Amino acid sequence: MSQNMMKAVRIHAYGGPDVLHYEDAPVPAIGPGEVLVRVHAVGVNPPDWYLRDGYSALPPEWRPQLSFPIILGTDISGVVEAVASDVTAFSVGDAVYSMVRFFSTGESQAYAQYVSVPVQELALKPAGVDHIHAAGAPMSLLTAWQFMVEVGHEEPNPLQPEPHVPVALAGKKVLINGAAGGVGHFAVQVAKLKGAHVTAVASGEHEARLRELGADAFIDYTQTPPEDVARDLDLVIDAVGGANSHRFLKAIKRGGALFPVFPLGFAGAEDAEKRGITVSATQVRSSGRQLAELASLLNDGSIRVVLDSTWPLADARKAHERAAKGHIQGKIVLINF
Repeated sequence: MSQNMMKAVRIHAYGGPDVLHYEDAPVPAIGPGEVLVRVHAVGVNPPDWYLRDGYSALPPEWRPQLSFPIILGTDISGVVEAVASDVTAFSVGDAVYSMVRFFSTGESQAYAQYVSVPVQELALKPAGVDHIHAAGAPMSLLTAWQFMVEVGHEEPNPLQPEPHVPVALAGKKVLINGAAGGVGHFAVQVAKLKGAHVTAVASGEHEARLRELGADAFIDYTQTPPEDVARDLDLVIDAVGGANSHRFLKAIKRGGALFPVFPLGFAGAEDAEKRGITVSATQVRSSGRQLAELASLLNDGSIRVVLDSTWPLADARKAHERAAKGHIQGKIVLINF
């Protein structure tokens, strides 16, 4: 293979997992303020399959117009291969991790052997975890952190007219729906770390793991609708989101909040207003500063990355097929050593 070529997973048309092709692609050039990272592992996230299928769940006027071929993916862990002449914060050989260029649809290009990364989106990899676990953290952990602790950016909120404001968690009663998934298992840990009483909602097979991660109480949604038994909650983080999020309003006390991670389709705005409940969401954005802060928590085990499964980069199609089956426990990661 030419020195200017690499292996990457690209799509040439929108569709199911079968449109993912492991093939030759040009090594990206780096511009001012960027580094080139040799990718060792890639985290798989819902925006990857949203992009793969052309954002078919969105209204046509919202769908981005992109040119093929497209390299998917945002979350990486790897080693700095080269730095632009103006970069001083990182050096060749540094182990790093990042959520690359999110939210910039189609520009992240992480399912590859090499990726260019703006330095403001990069942080040193936590030394206490390997590349596989580090790659599983960025998007899902930043989502939990930006929803629950610190938004960390001043980008306009495309999901609502007002800015998202996290709730102080210490001493609060917090319920996490979808607690076993990528965002959910981090939300459980963040809430507990910040002093909340945490109720985790997932299927029964996940109870032991979620209690190990810090959940104080557990509801098996396959046996009991959580909104029927939870009461006087200060905050619900609905990591599943969508049209059914409004069902949690009756479990939240006046003055409480509901944060649906996927807010599209929420139908309970009028009911929430009557109940005095704030419904709010934000859109996760890349932040090297926050990843550097979170690295210390990953390094000492205060926050752990749970792995659902790992696949070689060449088998990205199989990883997407696994994701399509649902009931993901933690993170799916592609390996590229």
